[in-house]
Amino acid sequence: MPRLGQKIAIITGSGQGIGEGIARVFAREGAHVIVATRTEGSGRRVTDAIMATGGSAQLCCLDVSDDAGVANLVADTIAEHGKIDIMVHNAAQFGDAPVDAFDGDLYDRMMNTNLRAAMTLSHAVVPHMKSQGQGRLLFTSSVTGPRVAMPGLSYYAASKGGLNGFIRTAAMELAPHHITVNGVEPGFIMTAAMERLIDRTGQEKMARYIPAGKFGTPEDIGHAMLYLASDEAPYVTGQTIVVDGGSTLPETPVFFEE
Repeated sequence: MPRLGQKIAIITGSGQGIGEGIARVFAREGAHVIVATRTEGSGRRVTDAIMATGGSAQLCCLDVSDDAGVANLVADTIAEHGKIDIMVHNAAQFGDAPVDAFDGDLYDRMMNTNLRAAMTLSHAVVPHMKSQGQGRLLFTSSVTGPRVAMPGLSYYAASKGGLNGFIRTAAMELAPHHITVNGVEPGFIMTAAMERLIDRTGQEKMARYIPAGKFGTPEDIGHAMLYLASDEAPYVTGQTIVVDGGSTLPETPVFFEE
């Protein structure tokens, strides 16, 4: 039996990268996936690909930083399907933000997408999950911020650290209603955005310092999310799973020197 058979799952930022990987894994395991993304072209590509392989999916174009759009996404899903079993907030804003060059507009965009949207999505979907007597709230966090640091990513790190705090607090509040709240912290995952950010030589250098010896794939994150979304994890809440090939384990790069 598929692990997510007859489940309705909203996945934000699922038009590419990690979100696409999550959507594909969930669809293979029987979920009807709402591909929620800003860009129609990429969202349509993912939706069509899922359906071409026998999965069930539909496209919803929205900007998760728009409160009205978030409310409409949830209301429309309930009106059409009668329930929402799983909500995955994966959409994220990324950008260079050195501490000594504060950019208020970039800060607002990043916080609105990465952190505030987690709260507005939860606010919209939780009443329905309470009525259903169960639900899964899942979030794509990061090792950057909660566990490690990278120069120039102060806003991003702050948003992901805040997201982990939200996960733990929401988990405590919602546990009596059989709603679990968890996240996944990806390390270096090979996506189109990563390929644009770091060239092949840079990727090879970075991979040498990952104990697994390589970057992860979007579906590596999808499989971790699958466990947390499934009926196998009803007693897991307020947690984040690190999926990083061991990159956060070494105390110093000297261990990788030949």
